[in-house]
Amino acid sequence: MTLDEFRRTPDPAALTEPLRALWHDMSGDWEEAHRIAQDVEDESGAWVHAYLHRKEGDLSNAAYWYRRARRAVASDSLDEEWRSIVTALLNT
Repeated sequence: MTLDEFRRTPDPAALTEPLRALWHDMSGDWEEAHRIAQDVEDESGAWVHAYLHRKEGDLSNAAYWYRRARRAVASDSLDEEWRSIVTALLNT
């Protein structure tokens, strides 16, 4: 699946949990995105969780989740980070 195909996905049910969370975030439902991400126990879930807390403006909580994801704290725009995460997760 490409990034464009992901953006056009009408129903996220077939996506992995981290991608489902990002789909909900893209659709304007931060709460559902966060609910999904916080239940994913691996590094991909932690990365999505970090991004969501950064978007929320809770930078100390975001930093904690970036460490759990073994990622540097993002400094690019939120849109760029979202694209980077989706692209990485689509390619795994």
